[in-house]
Amino acid sequence: MSGEFDQLKGRVKQAAGDLTDDKDMKREGQKDELAGKTKDKVDKVADKVREGVDALRDKADDKA
Repeated sequence: MSGEFDQLKGRVKQAAGDLTDDKDMKREGQKDELAGKTKDKVDKVADKVREGVDALRDKADDKA
């Protein structure tokens, strides 16, 4: 969820930078958007790892 917020915040900053011709604001928005995308990807990978660990635990429990 915070990744989506960072992406939105970044897009808003980029638009504001475009409107005001503020290159620093636009660059900051690009960084925020990239950070949000990165957070989303990391969260997806973490979810996959948790699913794999849970599957291994279930398999180990079945054998016990």
